[in-house]
Amino acid sequence: MTTRSVLGTCHHDCPDSCGWVATVDDSAPGGPRLVKLRGNPAHPYSQGELCPKVNRLVERVYAPDRVLHPLVRDGEKGSGSFREATWAEALGIVRERVGAVLAEHGGEAVVGWGSAGNQSLLAHSSLDQRFFAHLGASRMVGSLCGATAGAGAAATFGTGHAADPLDVRFAELVILWGTNTRLTNRHLWPFVEEARTNGAAVWVIDPVRTITADAADVFVQPLPGTDVALMLAVMHVLVRDDLVDHDYVAAHAAGYDDLVAHVQEWSPERAAEVCGLDAAVIEQLAAAYGRTKKAFIRTLIGAEHHEHGAMFFRTLACLPALTGAWRERGGGFARSVGVWSSEGVDPDVFAPVRDAAAPQPRALSAVHMGRWLTDPDAHVHALFVWNGNPVVSAPNAGAIRTGLARDDLFCVVSEQFLTDTARFADVVFPAATQLEQLDVVPAWGHLWLGWNEPAIAPPGEAVPNTELWRRLAAVFGIDDPMFALDDLALIRLALRDGIDLDRLRADGFQRLPVPDPLLPYAAGGFATADGRVRFRNDGLVAMGEPALPTYAPAQGDATLPFALQSPKTAPRFLNSTYSHHHAAREPEPCVEIDVADVAALGIEEGALVRVHNARGELVLPVRCTGRVRPGVVAIPWGWWGDAAAVNVLTSDEPTDWGGGVAYYSARVAIDPV
Repeated sequence: MTTRSVLGTCHHDCPDSCGWVATVDDSAPGGPRLVKLRGNPAHPYSQGELCPKVNRLVERVYAPDRVLHPLVRDGEKGSGSFREATWAEALGIVRERVGAVLAEHGGEAVVGWGSAGNQSLLAHSSLDQRFFAHLGASRMVGSLCGATAGAGAAATFGTGHAADPLDVRFAELVILWGTNTRLTNRHLWPFVEEARTNGAAVWVIDPVRTITADAADVFVQPLPGTDVALMLAVMHVLVRDDLVDHDYVAAHAAGYDDLVAHVQEWSPERAAEVCGLDAAVIEQLAAAYGRTKKAFIRTLIGAEHHEHGAMFFRTLACLPALTGAWRERGGGFARSVGVWSSEGVDPDVFAPVRDAAAPQPRALSAVHMGRWLTDPDAHVHALFVWNGNPVVSAPNAGAIRTGLARDDLFCVVSEQFLTDTARFADVVFPAATQLEQLDVVPAWGHLWLGWNEPAIAPPGEAVPNTELWRRLAAVFGIDDPMFALDDLALIRLALRDGIDLDRLRADGFQRLPVPDPLLPYAAGGFATADGRVRFRNDGLVAMGEPALPTYAPAQGDATLPFALQSPKTAPRFLNSTYSHHHAAREPEPCVEIDVADVAALGIEEGALVRVHNARGELVLPVRCTGRVRPGVVAIPWGWWGDAAAVNVLTSDEPTDWGGGVAYYSARVAIDPV
C-alpha cells in the first residue's frame, strides 16, 4: 500500500471547523482511494478530534446510494423516480426549461436557494452570486440561522464583533446561555473544563436539560422565550447592589440612567414569575456575575429562533458592559466570531457588480420558502437548490413540500444523495464532497482560517459547486471573466493581504490577522457613532422596537397547550446531513413530555400520540426523559422523512429584526392515537 496524507477542514455548518488529515491509498485498484480520516493533531482548536458525524465521512463518500451522475425525473414529483442522463442532456434540459421561464415570466421568476450545508468559501457562496445576477433572478434575503443573533448584538455594540470563544479558558465564571456546548460546539468544551479546573464555576441556562446542563455546576431552566426577563432581573440586582463598574460605564456607555430606571421594575420576584424560576436562583446568578470580573458569557444561535430572538442578543450584550467584564481576558461575551473572518477573506469579492441607479431584482425571504412556493402571485417558476435540504431544515416544511410538487415549477437540485428535497427535483446534478474539492473554510467558532486540499478526484461525474456554476453559465451564454477562473485563482482573489496562501496550504490553518489576545472592547471603541455601547438605542424605535432592552411575551397561538422545542440531540447528525445513514445508530425520534403532562393526557410512556397544529402533524412515541418542563415538549431536529421531520410543525414567522425565523415560537396540541 502506498499512502499519503492530505490536510483538510470540515465544511459543516458548525462552529468548530475542525482540521483533518485524510489518508489516501494511491496503489488501490481503480485509482487513489480514501482509507482513513482523522483529526489533525496540530490544529490549535480541534486538537486532533473529529466528531461522530465526520468520523464516518469516508463511508459517506463511497456510499452505494450516492448520486454520481446527472439524473432526470421520470416519475411523479416527490416519488424519487429518476433516470441517469449525460451532463450535456441535463444541462440542455435546464437551459430549455429555465430559458422558457425567463422568456415568459422574466428573471425574477427564477430563484436560487442555497444554504450552509457546506460553509466553505467557494462552495457556500461564490460563482452562484454571478450566475443568478446574470439571469436577473430574485434575490434571497434573511437567514435561517445567524443573522438575527448578529443584528441583536449589533444593536448594542454597533457590530457583531465579540470576544474570542477560546478565552473562556481564562474565565473565573462561565455562563453557557442557550447553547448545548458539549454537543453542538464540542471542541470548545475542553477550554470550558480548563477554566473549571482553575476554579471557575460553570452555569448553564437553557429551557431544555441538555447534556451540557448535566455537566454544569448550576443549571437554570427558564420557560422558553423568557430569557430577556431573566436578564433584566440580573441588571436590576447589579444596579441595586452596586455591582456596576461605574468607571467603565461612564467612559464607554450611553443610556445608563435610562437603563437604571427601566430595570427598576424588574425585581427577581417579578422575573421569577415570568420565567418559572425561584427568585433566589436569580439573586444567586446576578451576585455571581456581578462579583466576578472575569465572567464569560457564551451563547450561539439557538436563542435567536424565537419571536423576540434579536432582543435576546441585544439584552444579553448589555451585561458585560455593566460590570466592565470587557476589561479582562476571560471576561465579556462571545457568540459567532464569523464576522472576524472578513479580516482573512473578502466576503464581497464574488458579488455581482450592479448599477446602483438601475432597479434591483425583487427580494424574497429565504425563511418564507413555503409561502412563496405556494403563492400564485409570487410567480416563482424555476428553483435551484444547493447546499441544503429545505424540506427538512426550513420551517413550515409542509408548505414547502406542497410548493415543490407544483407541475408548473421547474426544480434543479445539486446533491450527494436523494434527500427529501432532491426527490422533488426535475434535474439532479451530482455534487462533490469536501474530500474532493479545493477550498478554504472561514470558521465561526474560532479564529483560524482552514485550508481544504482535495484528497481524491470526485467519483463518477460529481463536481464541486463552482464547476456546476461554470457549466450552467456556459450553456446560458453568460460572458463573465469570473467564470474563467479556476478554484485556486478564486481563492487567491478572495484572500486578504494578511493571509499567506503558501503557509495556509502547508499547515492546513492560519490564524486570522487580528490582535492576540483579542480584547475588542477593553478600552471601549464600540462601533457606534460615538464609540459607546448602547444601553439605549433610539435607532431601534424607527424599526418599531423599543429603545431599551425590553421583555415581551410571545404572541404564538395561546389556544394550543404546549410550547414546542426542536433541539439538536443526535451526535451523528448535523442539520439533516447523515440522518438517513446514521439513523440506526441513534434512538428513534420521539416527543419528550414531562411526566405530569403525560398523566394529564391520560397516556403512558411509549404510547403513540399525534402532535399537531395548523401547519401539520407528526405521530410519535412519548418519552419522559426529565429534560423538559411541564407545558413544554421537544422533538429532535434533523430526521429525514415525513414521519419525523419536526419542521412540518415549526413556525415561519419572522424574528423581531435581523431577518431570521421563529422556529421555537411554535405551539402544538397532543392527542392520543
